[in-house]
Amino acid sequence: MAAMFEFAWPWVFLALPLPWLVRRLLPPVRRRSALLKVPFLGDFEDLANGSGAAAGGKGRALWAAWLAWLLLVAAAARPQWQGEPVPLPQEGRDLLLAVDLSGSMGERDFTLGNRWVDRLTATKVVVGDFIERRKGDRVGLILFGTRAYLQAPLTHDRKTVKQLLDEAVIKMAGEKTAIGDAIGLAIKRLRGKRGEKVLILVSDGENTAGEMEPLKAAELAGEEGLRIYTVGIGSEESLDPFGFGGNALDERTLKAIARITGGRYFRARDTASLVEIYDTIDRLEPVAGEKRLFRPVKEWFPWPLAAALLLALGLLWRREGV
Repeated sequence: MAAMFEFAWPWVFLALPLPWLVRRLLPPVRRRSALLKVPFLGDFEDLANGSGAAAGGKGRALWAAWLAWLLLVAAAARPQWQGEPVPLPQEGRDLLLAVDLSGSMGERDFTLGNRWVDRLTATKVVVGDFIERRKGDRVGLILFGTRAYLQAPLTHDRKTVKQLLDEAVIKMAGEKTAIGDAIGLAIKRLRGKRGEKVLILVSDGENTAGEMEPLKAAELAGEEGLRIYTVGIGSEESLDPFGFGGNALDERTLKAIARITGGRYFRARDTASLVEIYDTIDRLEPVAGEKRLFRPVKEWFPWPLAAALLLALGLLWRREGV
């Protein structure tokens, strides 16, 4: 939609023949009447009765009166200049992803295509696709193991967040699992933020490190309005004969965290279920709607209104001979 000129109330132009109708349908007004009269309408009466001065002067006065009336009606129709549409900023949510990098995430019990891959690789693929779909949200990334680290602060740059997730490696944050500290870090980063606040936490073990207890962290998150979706990842039995020394999945704690904060717990036993989980979260936490546009409008009615008033004053000055 390009910039354009238009009248907001074009139906006002139906009033254009009003002076002529008044003259035709109403009885003449006496000269000494005390009724209030619009200055330039008197010229219509004088010209119709043949009481003007010279023919040329009468013609000019008549045209001036009609022009003044046309400008007055045009001003009442609200002429506007509408600028080009400007996109309004979208109100998305603040969404943090917390991904477990403990040693057990290296267990190869997921498949991509026809090959076995470790849990972290499957998480990267599925969560990466999820990140790309979150247009309008501010997305951040927390990586945790023995400690929790903010790898990417909240940003609209989804490509960078996805790249930082792809670069994550097993045990880069330590071999243990600090679920409570990951939640605590999310609370700290989202505290004071307005709007929807969401944390999606992926882990395959139980809390074995960190300073904050997971359930206590969940209570604090609930008080801050932070909704947590927990995802327990891993098959029922390990397919890696060597193992990684990981700890068993603590579903009870993950379910409690989701319940306390108003979120949901999901169980991902394979790649297909992991994809379905993030599709479900997409539906539960929909992205911002379609882009809204705003067209700046500049009112032009003062210009024809001022011209009409000047013409009316000129007609009045001519009649009174001031």
